[in-house]
Order: sequence, then structure tokens, then C-alpha cells
Amino acid sequence: MRIILYVGKGGVGKTTVSAATAVRLAHEGLRTLVVSTDTAHSLADALNIPLKSVPTPVSDGLWAQEINVLDEVRNNWTKLEGYFAAIMKKQGASDVVAEELALLPGMDEVISLLQIWKHACSGDYDAVVIDAAPTGETVRLLSMPEMFKWYADRVGAWHDRTMKIAKPLLKPFMPKANIFEAIPELAIQVEEMRRTFVNPEISSYRIVLNPEKMVVKEAQRAATYLSLFNYPIDAVISNRILPETSSDPFFSLLCRQQQEYRELVSNTFAPLPIFEIPMQSVEVVGVEALARLGQLTYKERSPGEVLYRGAVQEIIKVDGEYILRMPLPNVEVDKVLMTKKGDELIVEIGNFKRDMLLPHSLAQRSAKGARFKDGVLQVHFN
Repeated sequence: MRIILYVGKGGVGKTTVSAATAVRLAHEGLRTLVVSTDTAHSLADALNIPLKSVPTPVSDGLWAQEINVLDEVRNNWTKLEGYFAAIMKKQGASDVVAEELALLPGMDEVISLLQIWKHACSGDYDAVVIDAAPTGETVRLLSMPEMFKWYADRVGAWHDRTMKIAKPLLKPFMPKANIFEAIPELAIQVEEMRRTFVNPEISSYRIVLNPEKMVVKEAQRAATYLSLFNYPIDAVISNRILPETSSDPFFSLLCRQQQEYRELVSNTFAPLPIFEIPMQSVEVVGVEALARLGQLTYKERSPGEVLYRGAVQEIIKVDGEYILRMPLPNVEVDKVLMTKKGDELIVEIGNFKRDMLLPHSLAQRSAKGARFKDGVLQVHFN
């Protein structure tokens, strides 16, 4: 079973790349489902067929779905929401406000992930490809298993204490089925789901970008937060690469600028493999066009493979000190130069330069030193 999630800034071509990957996998004989979690769905446009909130057949071995979180909430969580809404109404909230506040924090993100996880575990598919929302929403989506467990633990503790003290008073107002029992059960599912999503033999996360400064910066942030939550990144897809030769001065300038950012991408995301997709002269729409793009992107490699194994970066704590570790196996050892500006850390080792965005836990700390040993860069923070 394989789960492959594509993440990146809005407009970089995630949907097209996701759909092309799914078509390629289906042509390789894998029963493949491609799912969109973006509220502004465009997967149907890429495939050029109407889609529903349930898996829809597209072609031999290929299904597609645009998750409708609101429908899922209405169908499966109305009882739980209704219970919390009733409590809030008794506290004086209006009907509209109570219903708005009754949705548990992060429930929409959790529902999207649970849908994907259940498809993956159903045995109906060999691969699930996820066309994720823009970076910020996806980071929030993928952080929810951690946050939901914290929330569920506290709701459960609150309920246990309350029921011990006030059960005789509250019993007339409680539903026949204890709604609070649903939260621990859901928390167990979420924990099982997280174990699947961090298993590098099952799940892979691929960053889609264009060689442009702002896009690369956001891709860096995505890589940082994916690594922070132990989600295994195995590739970068650099989309819309311009031809290197052009007699037109305007395009020649664009190509030179893009070449600088292509080098930045190579340095920034080493040692991940980088797949470059040339700019297409026509819009990529429909299964046949997506199949050509899938072949152009991965060539002789199968997108169903695990394309890279190992952590891109990790944060560990030793004796009260935080250490950022980054494997850089192909970099020659030389003097390490380091500059920190706010949440940005720039490291230079010989001709190699790495520009990264730090998570909040490190951005507020001082970087006191860095060393390069056995192909791993270690930056110490205090």
C-alpha cells in the first residue's frame, strides 16, 4: 500500500502533478485513487470529468474524489456536534453561534485525513495520491493528529472529573448514549492513522514548486514543518522549467533568472531527488495528456517507489540544548559559515550554501555553533 501526498504553494501545479502521478500508477497496474483535500477543488478540471465526494471511476484502475468535509460532518458527526451545541445553548449562546462553535477544533482536518486513511486501509486500492491544499492549510491538516490527541485527552479528563462530581445532576440532561465515549474512540483511530502517515514504507510527501523566490521560500517552510512532525519527504518536483536557449531577449532573461533558482532548489533540498518538468506549450487536461506528463516527469522511475529514504532534517534535544541535524552526504567538508536572521538560517560549507526557514521553536533561540561531521550538519541552539 502506498500513500503519496503532494504539497506546495497554491498555483504551482500540485493538482496536475498529482493527477499525472495517479494516471501513471494506474497504467502501471496499480488500483489508484487520487483525492483532493483542497476546498477550492480543481482535480475535476484536470481530469476533465465531474467528480463527487465519493470515489468516482475515471479510467481502468483509476478513481478520483474531491472530499467534501461539510457533507462528511453532516453525515457522521451531527450527533456529537448537536450535543455540544445543546450545552452551549444552555449557556446562553444563540442557535447559530452554538452550532458554529460546536465543531471540535481541527475536526474538518481530521475528517479529511480519516477519509484518506480509511480508503488506504480498505484494501480497495494499491495507491492513494493526495492533491493537498496550499502549504499553510496542509501543514495545519498534518499537524491535527498531534493536536487532536492533546484535545481528546483533556476533554476526556474533564468529562471524568465532571461526571464523578455532578453525575446525579447532569444525568437527566445526558443523551442515552454517552457522546463523550466517541472522542476517545476517535482519538485511537487518529493515532493509528498517524502511525500510517509517518511510516516511510507506506507514505511519501513530495513538494511541488516553481523555480521562483517566493515559491522556494514557502517550499522550505513546508519541508521544515513536515520534518518537524516526522512526515517522510522523498522528492521535490520543480515544475514549469523554461527552455535554456532562446533568441528572444525577454525569455533569455527569464531563463537566466530561473537557472539561479534551480541551483537554489538543488542546494536547499539536497539530498532529495529533484524531478524537473518542462513548461508545457498546451494546457494539460484529460487522462491522455496527464499520462504523457507522468512519463515526462518520472521517465524510467515509478512514482510508486520510495524515492528517498532518510530524514531530510530533524530536531533533537540533548541536555537542554536543541540540535538541528541535516544529512548532507554529497557535500565536501570545509569551514562552516552560519548566519541567522529571524527565522532564517543560512549555512555555507565551501561552495555549498543552504538557506532554510526555522520552526518557531528554534527561531526564537540563538544559534551558537555548527559543525559538519560524517556527512551530517549539526547546528546547536540555546
